[in-house]
Amino acid sequence: MGLTQPSWTRGLSTTWVVAAATLGPIGRRLPAPGTWGSLAGVGYFWAGFTELGLAGNLIASAIGAYVAVALCGEAEIRLGQQDPGEVILDEFVAIPLCFLGWPALVAVVPGWAALLAGFALFRLFDIAKPLGIARLQRLPGGWGVVVDDLAAALAACATLHLGVWLWSHFGR
Repeated sequence: MGLTQPSWTRGLSTTWVVAAATLGPIGRRLPAPGTWGSLAGVGYFWAGFTELGLAGNLIASAIGAYVAVALCGEAEIRLGQQDPGEVILDEFVAIPLCFLGWPALVAVVPGWAALLAGFALFRLFDIAKPLGIARLQRLPGGWGVVVDDLAAALAACATLHLGVWLWSHFGR
């Protein structure tokens, strides 16, 4: 059994699917929509994830990722494009994974610095797609849209924690 596109979104209106996948006007009207979707994701993390802890972040992120797989994959179908640039729900739901272990990060650096560094690292990994991340886009349907962003977020998280560890041991 392989990865298949979730079917529960098929009964939703095209307007609703596309609006959810593009975060309304953010993905459709602003330049560099992936960057704006990521920035909205930082706000999403700040508003709902800082107090969740590791397990809470992972559970909420898994739920968000599944919903994004369904909606982003359905938006691909409705828009007739593979991974359209205006579809940014994938960046939005991936961002909280950049900040797994948030208490350890902010114990060493100010919260604003961790948010800025996590955002920048995520955009770097999302755009450059190193470490095999690019291959993940070949997964079918919404899986290919979302999983590469999840991998970029985890790479950003690892890099952020490495940077904070280096800072705490050698930078002060």
